[in-house]
Amino acid sequence: MSTEDLEAYESRLELELYREYKDVVSIFTYAVETERRFYLCNAVDLKVRTEGGDVYYEVSMSDAWVWDMYRPARFVKSAKVLTFRDVSIEEIVHSDLQVPDAK
Repeated sequence: MSTEDLEAYESRLELELYREYKDVVSIFTYAVETERRFYLCNAVDLKVRTEGGDVYYEVSMSDAWVWDMYRPARFVKSAKVLTFRDVSIEEIVHSDLQVPDAK
């Protein structure tokens, strides 16, 4: 497999992932971003933990979708992330007005 073939394969996977994201984002309530992954979920709980003077975050999510083009199954019942880095949690605003796709 050449470098060009590999790049084309990864580009195709990324485009498929983006299309899937567009299809599923409307069924989720929250967008959660950590330093390693991006998640969509319907329930999220963030806890700040301290241990030995270190501070870390425990993020628990349920009914989640994981942005990862190499995962065979992106829908998960629950996910837990432990991180020392920033966590971004945003509520997704769903508009009643839907603009149709241009064809």
